[in-house]
Amino acid sequence: MKISSVWGVYFSATGTTEKIVGRVAQTTAALMGAEYRPYSFTLPRARTQKLTFSKEDLVVMGVPVYAGRVPNVLLPYIRDNISGNGALATPITLYGNRDYDDALIELRNIMQENGFFAISAGAFVGEHSFSVVLAAGRPDDDDMALAVRLGEETARKAQTMAYPPADAIHVAGGEPIRPYYSPRDRLGNPINMLKAKPKTDISKCTDCGKCSSICVMGSIDPDDASKVSGICIKCCACIKMCPTHAKYFDDEGYVYHKQELEDVYKRRAAVELFY
Repeated sequence: MKISSVWGVYFSATGTTEKIVGRVAQTTAALMGAEYRPYSFTLPRARTQKLTFSKEDLVVMGVPVYAGRVPNVLLPYIRDNISGNGALATPITLYGNRDYDDALIELRNIMQENGFFAISAGAFVGEHSFSVVLAAGRPDDDDMALAVRLGEETARKAQTMAYPPADAIHVAGGEPIRPYYSPRDRLGNPINMLKAKPKTDISKCTDCGKCSSICVMGSIDPDDASKVSGICIKCCACIKMCPTHAKYFDDEGYVYHKQELEDVYKRRAAVELFY
């Protein structure tokens, strides 16, 4: 079937999801002779815009995995403001080396309910938001090669398939969707990090304003980086992108869980493709 535009639509606080979505979508677009069109809904102002597609579009949509699912703060925007209207789709999740659990099937289901036809999908791995050790440097060259493969297979399938597809692409995950993963300490007690917020080392902070400008929830005061007035989703963009390394977490539960993840999930987690 004829596709005019291939969209790369994503939430990507630290850039890892953006890399994968962009590579898949650009590969698909090039092979289909279509225009590549990116849209990031990472920052709050972008999540005020409604996105409406058509059967002449193919939408590669990517989100990071939070506690084994689509981040709950993104669900209202994705469910209520992104309409497929018959567009083909490739849902993508990116997880930080632990597991993607039900995130991919959840994203696929939401897109199907919103009028998309999911014909391919992928669960990729990126450096964990909490860590520079867990899945360090990923997505790497091998991951990007798999993104190209997914783009190639998506283009091949879209060019040869009947429209509309008979069924949504099968992906791994459980139904009904399981609750969000709950971290626990070694005694089995729940770890609550919901209220943890990044701190600022004033001796290192230069008041450049970068952390405020990239905060995905708009929670960091642009006039005082030490003030986090809104919620924090622990994306760690402010920490990883601070030019002077002035931001950090010292919450006991956060620090414990970060160390536990680094201790337990040292292996190279696998990318999974579905097409």
